[in-house]
Amino acid sequence: MNPQHPMVPTIDNRGVRLFLILAALLVGNALVAEFVGVKIFSLEATLGIAPVNWRAFGESGNLSFTTGVLLWPFVFILTDTINEYFGVRGVRFISYVASGVIAYAFLMAYLMISVAPAPWWVSVSVDQGVPDMQAAFSNIFGQGLWTIGGSLTAFLIGQLIDVTVFHAIRKRTGERGVWVRATVSTVISQFIDSFVVLYIAFVLGPQQWSISLFLAVGIVNFTYKFCAALVMIPLLYAVRRWIEAYLGTETAERLRREAAAEA
Repeated sequence: MNPQHPMVPTIDNRGVRLFLILAALLVGNALVAEFVGVKIFSLEATLGIAPVNWRAFGESGNLSFTTGVLLWPFVFILTDTINEYFGVRGVRFISYVASGVIAYAFLMAYLMISVAPAPWWVSVSVDQGVPDMQAAFSNIFGQGLWTIGGSLTAFLIGQLIDVTVFHAIRKRTGERGVWVRATVSTVISQFIDSFVVLYIAFVLGPQQWSISLFLAVGIVNFTYKFCAALVMIPLLYAVRRWIEAYLGTETAERLRREAAAEA
């Protein structure tokens, strides 16, 4: 603490440092997830298993997801951790900051796409199988506005629902059942997130998906996220143990009490 102003937190305060670390990790993961999400990967091929060929609502397909889904579970682990120690205001603040940073990043990407490329750079990677670097750059970083809008809207709605459900469960369980409130809040928020982003990006957007396709893909995406949330439970406890060691038991308990009282 600042010796001249003992009530003003400084960067030397471990609680402040922890908040900055968690916030930076959340914003960084969310930002990277948005940009790498343009790639679609095959889960079956990645795991080396036979195609699942799922069927739902009259639709069928294989387990193909955006690579962004590999990072979103970390975002929600970080959300629940911030929720645990810094409460509703902490999560909301970081969620708004993350949304602003993502929107800014996409705006900058569009501006970078619009600048004229150097003639020699366009064909610099022909030998690597990329005949037009400008087209490749535009396709990777120039995601459609419907996709961006859907993703940002789903992210914000998911975060706000997560924090609400988390604290509703916390009021009933107290300090017990960390994994219950973290997992249930994540599952509910991810369920809504899965459908909001698809509806805005692909039903309202130019592709005009049918409702059956929308529901089928949404269910498959949510099932993956549900499984990921269960797998991430040990990481939640590992992060909690690290925080307890970093802050000390007394400080960690004080932050949790203040966060719980805020809701």
